Amino acid sequence: MVRYAPAHRIASAKSARSRGSYLRVSFKNTRETAAAIAGWKVDRAVKYLENVTELKEAIPMRRYAGSTGRSAQVHESLRASPLKTHHWQNNIGADFLLSTGKPFGTDKARHPVKSAEFLLGLLKNAEANADTKGLDTSNLIVKHIQVNQAPKQRRRTYRAHGRINPYMSNPCHIELILTEGDEAVTKAEELGVSKGQRLNARQRGAQRRKAIAES
Repeated sequence: MVRYAPAHRIASAKSARSRGSYLRVSFKNTRETAAAIAGWKVDRAVKYLENVTELKEAIPMRRYAGSTGRSAQVHESLRASPLKTHHWQNNIGADFLLSTGKPFGTDKARHPVKSAEFLLGLLKNAEANADTKGLDTSNLIVKHIQVNQAPKQRRRTYRAHGRINPYMSNPCHIELILTEGDEAVTKAEELGVSKGQRLNARQRGAQRRKAIAES
């Protein structure tokens, strides 16, 4: 059985998983693409990757950014993304990041189309697995996504004067886990219940239906 990195922290019954091994796609580009969608809702992540393949949005290059040019598209990507996720709530705050003009912390960006296509396939596969498990596919988030280096594949290129140089490829392994987003919990005051009062499940349901009917 294949083990996922945070398997002990995320319940299998309430999550959907997908992975690919020895994928012949750039490790560095795929790592940056995966980091960009971590914590996002699946619907927005899929739309974002589709836009990247059409060159409408860009992937910020934060770690592997050598000789990478700048792009104005990266400023628009985060403004269109769902910011209220655990990924942003535990950091500086979306409003501050947007006000700096560099919402991803950088304006260096690329369009790694091949990486986006591989991640799109895995996201759709995990979403189908979630549907099979009976999870709410409209409320899924990318809880975990990880890209690891795979063994390099060796080829050769021929140079002048009879010399040979290595011509390596840098494949990768990808794994991701989707979970349902946290449900919004109605406050006791909004349900007309005193703070110390305890209700059973049936009473809580009745109160909730009453509040919905009155709104």
